[in-house]
Amino acid sequence: MQRTILIIIGWLAVVLGTLGVVLPLLPTTPFILLAAWCFARSSPRFHHWLVHRSWFGGYLRHWQQHRAMPPGAKPRAIALILVTFAISLWLVDILWVRILLLGILSCLLIFMWRIPVVDEKQQKS
Repeated sequence: MQRTILIIIGWLAVVLGTLGVVLPLLPTTPFILLAAWCFARSSPRFHHWLVHRSWFGGYLRHWQQHRAMPPGAKPRAIALILVTFAISLWLVDILWVRILLLGILSCLLIFMWRIPVVDEKQQKS
């Protein structure tokens, strides 16, 4: 029963993480890390797929090895965050929602800024 629940939660997290790639208020990384955790404890097959075959696999392997982002990923992530939030801010006409979006954007950018990046020399060692 617990195995089935973890698999369901894992796949739900994969779906939400994938949606988070394009939706500004839905984070991708925590959901993908949750999916990896759930699959590691419930299904070696799904865990192997997520880590080695999915679109997120390279990032997951890099995070497991270095606890940091690969070179170039941070600027791309920040740019995507800024673009999606800019679109949201442009589409929303309600002032308090815009203020809320700006607050979330600020917290997210601070969080992203603090994540370490592994350079090429550190990757080889």
